[in-house]
Amino acid sequence: MLTIESVTHAGLGRATDGQLVPRALPGEVVEVAANGTVRIITPSADRVAAPCQHFKSCGGCAMQYASDSFVADWKQEIVQKALQARGIDVAFRPIATSPAQSRRRAKFSGRRTKKGALVGFHAKASDMVIAVPDCQLVAPTLIQTLPALEALTLLAASRKGEIDLTVTETEVGADVLVTTDKDLTPQLRIELAALANQYALSRLVWNDEPVVTLNPPAQDFGGTAVTPPPGAFLQATQHGQDALWHAVDEITTDARRIIDLFAGCGTFSLPLAKRAEVHAVEGEASMLTALDRGWREGHELHKVTTETRDLFRRPLEPDEFRPFDAAVIDPPRAGASAQIATLAISDLKTIAMVSCNPVTFARDAATLIDAGFKMPWLQVVDQFRWSPHVEIVAPFTRK
Repeated sequence: MLTIESVTHAGLGRATDGQLVPRALPGEVVEVAANGTVRIITPSADRVAAPCQHFKSCGGCAMQYASDSFVADWKQEIVQKALQARGIDVAFRPIATSPAQSRRRAKFSGRRTKKGALVGFHAKASDMVIAVPDCQLVAPTLIQTLPALEALTLLAASRKGEIDLTVTETEVGADVLVTTDKDLTPQLRIELAALANQYALSRLVWNDEPVVTLNPPAQDFGGTAVTPPPGAFLQATQHGQDALWHAVDEITTDARRIIDLFAGCGTFSLPLAKRAEVHAVEGEASMLTALDRGWREGHELHKVTTETRDLFRRPLEPDEFRPFDAAVIDPPRAGASAQIATLAISDLKTIAMVSCNPVTFARDAATLIDAGFKMPWLQVVDQFRWSPHVEIVAPFTRK
């Protein structure tokens, strides 16, 4: 028998002898059979019944067996340990956790079967697809698209292959991106257009090629409608997006000229434009095109300019920040060490940093702190409920 002393950042229980045990909580006594089956001898008070009937078979969620309070503390601890490894201590604000059934985008897998089609998520560490009609993670509107996705699978998948179906919730119907090896033929276009009409899809895209757009699948960025390019980055939940935005708004509240780095389609740029001029910098031109169109069609917004630029290979230099009062930076998981290095030696006094990786966030935060910035607080935003993933937002200020 083993006694669990902690949970790793990946959600595995760590026994006192160092052995890793899946779905185990601190303080529990467990027995691990020769075939790897785990039996809980003494359960933790934080152990709960999984809210989703698919939990045991589906690999989409890792922590449904733990109480919400445990998961919240565990996620805060993941961030805290990453910062402590860099010698950083900071005050944590209460975590903002998105509710169940609030994920507005999901990537399903589709396979053809002898009886029809199977659409769902993969089992843990497996290529087996598990149907998830009662998923407690994604929004109900996405579950309602499953019949359409099954019909698409019959058209897009071979008997031996698997396709990806990325579905995004919009107010005018599901926005669906099909990723497949199958060629798009003229006859298939006709069939796909009929399917999109039958299931009232807002947009249907085949690999990189839009097939039909019945209604532009716009997203709301602070009251401004933006139609992102297919598959473009989008915060996982509206709740999470709002939590991050309110923090960024607070941090930059006195700024009248703001630069938004890794701006995407305007998640922060367009809401900020209600009170400030914004320069949005992003490596993907198609996302900036969507942002610019949203700004031009928006109402009562200050000037927004855009710049297509690879901030990894060509970060902005310190003198390029002189026109601005504050910067917002929301890099991908790799962080932005090159851009942070030039921010650190610029004249900027205020930076709002958003991150989806505690390790690279801690690295970049250390660079700014060594340059004289202070980080007065930090907030963890959990929009990836029941998973090890977290979002972070924090201010960096200096006199």
